[in-house]
Order: sequence, then structure tokens, then C-alpha cells
Amino acid sequence: MDKEVIITTIQAADDSALASMIRGVFDEYKAPTEGTVYVDPTTDHLSKVFDAKGSVLFVAKIEDRVIGSCGLYPTEGLPEGHVELVKFYISKEARGTGVGRLFMEKCYEQAEKFGYTHIYLESLPAFGKAISIYEKQGFEQLSAPLGNSGHTGCDIWMLKKII
Repeated sequence: MDKEVIITTIQAADDSALASMIRGVFDEYKAPTEGTVYVDPTTDHLSKVFDAKGSVLFVAKIEDRVIGSCGLYPTEGLPEGHVELVKFYISKEARGTGVGRLFMEKCYEQAEKFGYTHIYLESLPAFGKAISIYEKQGFEQLSAPLGNSGHTGCDIWMLKKII
């Protein structure tokens, strides 16, 4: 990728393009949509969702075009010191460029600043390549979900201790 990638925090102007990009990734992988972010109405106004204390959503852009996102959210019901890694999606054109690694580094750094000790995530088998990347990053699979994300369609749960 020759053009400069800019990573910022989400703004209201990003909402529509980001929702479209996220749903496009699901469509590309033919991932199940029921009980996932795909049908979650908050996906259409993520800038409001990430106003919550202890949360952040990073957005990657090339020439003002959204090409990815990744963030942290203090999901209800998580154990003390835990935060959920959320909305980690990268458009097809941006995969393999290092954007995902940059997102992970920013999220680890921000989680520590917020005072979190563990990062939890939920995913789907359709995103197998991402699962293997999480494992290489030190995430371990769990036998049951933590917290109450409301995304009942996710059946892979992982956790990483960061501090």
C-alpha cells in the first residue's frame, strides 16, 4: 500500500462508512450474521457508543476512506480489570499491510493507560485467520464467554493478560 494510512479515534463522520466496511467483511467471509455486530443497531452509530468511559475506537483511513477499525470497550459483566477488544475489522485492500499490528499495539497501549489487566475478545470460526493471529499475539481460547456483549452468535472467546 503506497498511500499513507492515518489512524485516529472515531468521529461521527466515520459512522456510516465504518458500518458499511464492517458488514462488508462479514459478507466477504460469508460469516453468520445473527447475534453479531452485523445486525446490532449500535453498529450504525459507533461514535456514540465509544463515548463511554474506558473505551476507545481507532479508525484507519487512506485518503479519508475507512479501511479498518479496532477498539476497546468495558463490556458489561466482565471481571474487574478486563476490557473487550471490539470492532477489529480490516478491509480486504488493507490486509497484510501492517494495519492490524498497528491497531493491536495501540489497543495494548491504551488498555494499560486505562488500567486494564486483561483483554477479552469474541469471534467466529469464519474469521479463522484472525483467530490464529490472536493466538500468536498470546490470546488463549476460553470454554465460555465472559461478560454480556449481547453477541450470542459468537462462539469463540479468547483472553490475554497484558499486565
